[in-house]
Amino acid sequence: MYPPELVQPMKDELTSVGFEELTSASEVEGALKREGTTLVLVNSVCGCAAANARPGAKMSLANEKKPTHLVTVFAGVDREATDKARAEMLPFPPSSPSMALFKDGELVHMLERHHIEGRPAEMISENLKGAYNEHC
Repeated sequence: MYPPELVQPMKDELTSVGFEELTSASEVEGALKREGTTLVLVNSVCGCAAANARPGAKMSLANEKKPTHLVTVFAGVDREATDKARAEMLPFPPSSPSMALFKDGELVHMLERHHIEGRPAEMISENLKGAYNEHC
């Protein structure tokens, strides 16, 4: 578990642009039951989350079509919420950071860590925009 003061700026980077922070399994379950599309970002303290995942997710929101709901869980901090989110992302193995787009509760697009690490934020943003254009 990471100290709250260490991760708060990393959480704020997403909540400041409209992501809802989920900290329990029941919150994740409720979020995924909502009608429409939901982007779930599994946040992390790693460098690829800072340089690629969070900036890419934020850039992706500059698109005509975007998810109805934006939510985030934090790996290594909100274990219960992260475990539930990852369970909903099966058959993909747990990874962080990662991003999943759900439509009416069904997983329709997934970005695993290996899709994020080493790729520029712009590429991640374009990948997400393509998914939004198809599913949102």
